[in-house]
Amino acid sequence: MRANGKEILCTLGPASLNEYVIQRLQELGVDLFRINLSHTRFADLPEIIKFVQSHSSVPICLDTEGAQIRTSYVPENELFLRENETISIKKSNYSGDSPHICFYPDYALDQLEIGDLLSIDFNSVVAQVTEQRDDDMSARILIGGAIGNNKAVTVFNKNIKMPPLTQKDCQALALGREMGIKHVALSFANCGDAVDEIRKHVASGTFVISKIESIKGLENLQDITEKSDALLIDRGDLSREIAIENIPYLQKYIISQASQNGKRVYVATNLLETMVKAPTPTRAEVNDIFSTLRDGADGLVLAAETAIGSYPVHCVMMINKMIRQFGKASSNIAVDEYRDSKSLLLVEAHGGILVNGFHENYEAAKRDNLKSIDVDITTLMSAEQIALGTYSPLDGFMTKNEVKSVLKDYRLPSGVVWPLPIVLQVRKEIAKRLKQGETVKLKLKNSEHVFALLHVQEIYSYDLGKMSQDAFGTNDDEHPGVALLKSRGEYFLGGQITLLKRLPSSLKHYELTPRQTRKLFSEKGWSKIVGFHTRNVIHRAHEHIQMLALNKFHCDGLFLHPVIGPKKNGDFSADIILKSYERMLAGNFYPAGRVLLGAFQNYSRYCGPREAVFTALCRKNFGCSHFIVGRDHTGVGNYYKPDEAQKLFESLGDIGIVPIFFKEQRYCELCADYVEECPHGEQHIVSISGTQAREKLSSAKNPPSWFMREEISQLIAQSICEGKEVFVK
Repeated sequence: MRANGKEILCTLGPASLNEYVIQRLQELGVDLFRINLSHTRFADLPEIIKFVQSHSSVPICLDTEGAQIRTSYVPENELFLRENETISIKKSNYSGDSPHICFYPDYALDQLEIGDLLSIDFNSVVAQVTEQRDDDMSARILIGGAIGNNKAVTVFNKNIKMPPLTQKDCQALALGREMGIKHVALSFANCGDAVDEIRKHVASGTFVISKIESIKGLENLQDITEKSDALLIDRGDLSREIAIENIPYLQKYIISQASQNGKRVYVATNLLETMVKAPTPTRAEVNDIFSTLRDGADGLVLAAETAIGSYPVHCVMMINKMIRQFGKASSNIAVDEYRDSKSLLLVEAHGGILVNGFHENYEAAKRDNLKSIDVDITTLMSAEQIALGTYSPLDGFMTKNEVKSVLKDYRLPSGVVWPLPIVLQVRKEIAKRLKQGETVKLKLKNSEHVFALLHVQEIYSYDLGKMSQDAFGTNDDEHPGVALLKSRGEYFLGGQITLLKRLPSSLKHYELTPRQTRKLFSEKGWSKIVGFHTRNVIHRAHEHIQMLALNKFHCDGLFLHPVIGPKKNGDFSADIILKSYERMLAGNFYPAGRVLLGAFQNYSRYCGPREAVFTALCRKNFGCSHFIVGRDHTGVGNYYKPDEAQKLFESLGDIGIVPIFFKEQRYCELCADYVEECPHGEQHIVSISGTQAREKLSSAKNPPSWFMREEISQLIAQSICEGKEVFVK
């Protein structure tokens, strides 16, 4: 160890497991040789340890595999996955010969569910689970790239229950104890109990380094730090769950916490990545190392640079020179919360905090002796979206004071803009058997499934006629939103929601939560995203305004987000809407790499201008910076004027998401283009709308190609011929 207390930790591998390199690295002052068990066969381990010990007095550290899902089989050791393709994922013991990749350990796959996001390998391939079977599953690729064998797999925003040590880890630690190994590293240290567990497998006095490389590790940092001898910040694996631009701040925070507890802390990943293939580093790498030392890191860890790189000695020499020239600096750094892959460039969640009320505990809820009430599917959809953060800053169904404030001022009592009542209605007989302050289960009608808990803050009544007039601008029972409101009951329950179980859906594999989209946008490098809300199949006018918005406002990406909840009679079915967009993506009709498709499990209130603002704020919570507002956005019949939504947006001022307004897009036969206005005159201009599309297709009339792409109209015609649901009945 050098005089200033800084250490060098070096990973051994094919590039450095020879006598010359090992001895040279010792001369250059390496303090610890690391053997990565994730990339070392147990059968080879005894000889490797003997070889190193025979040529060096530098201590050896066994770095465990830990609680991590990994790829165990990839065809030809590397596979390039394309966006929007579907792959098959098998368990590691699968012996068939169909094209697939394998994950291990097998029991971890059993905890995956439809809709889960998987980040695979360091190229940040992202897949979403779309189908589960007994021994395998399917997933669609949302972000493409190359993956290899034995590469880490992270499940975003979900706690996969895994023991802290694998069977191979336990065998290796036992061997290490026999061979005098006194340093071990615990990979994916998620809690203090994991540190206790590894100490059971090593000799007394063994130096335990806990690797912080997950959100769970950050959450339990204090307990882990107290029980460990040192911490290691793995910036690579940590960046799978935390937006990469937040890693420098978290590095400072972890180092600060370790220092306060009197524990050493090391930093790994990408220190000298360029030097894997080149003899000199970049200026950016040198600056990063200096900043890391200035943050207070006690040591630097070289991984690929010395394990498989072409210049292992050069790398250690460079680190040594930098440590020698470094004048230790001190700095008091404050850190904010950097959970949920919060990106500094993405729009902030509405109200400043992305609500998280999803605490999966379905089995426990079934045992709890709580009252339960039956609610319809739309109420549960609202509960789910509240808990997932889609309706942030709402964390529950509204109280009477909140409803009054929203209907009168378009704002919550806190002053935050909110246009639409989000309420839970019940009939009088149900309200009378409940008490303020109690917690009740929310069940789907005619089902025993408990999906959520409502922590009852208030039970109140409200004049439904007045609410209808204020919310919808009409008390007409023919209005579908008014009719739904009046059919549900005259009493309301206000209070916080805890979601226990996601709602089922045949299209669940297309749903993305706000946390998931924010993760995807960050991984894609998008900061300006335009959101598109629809309840129709894609037609050329919509395609035109999508591209206009994407290009005119210089957005990085387009988020296509069709609604898949209950619809009114005659609407396009959710399945055919998604299939139409699938066909667009498969046909490469959108610019490559700039479009993301996700389904929105929600339903239309047909609330016109209020709902236009509401749908924009929802997409703001999903991470969109811009939002397309149609001519008659979420309207119905003739209840709302074409410009009412625009006027409401303007009156509310800056709400944190930019509305993009479009007038009716029509087709000029002479221009052969889509226009709002044209000098050729009305006789040459033809309208395009979702309503017209439904009318043409339901009467077996294929619209012209300027109205709808032939690939889409053929898809719909074929679906009708096959007897599939195209229009809701």
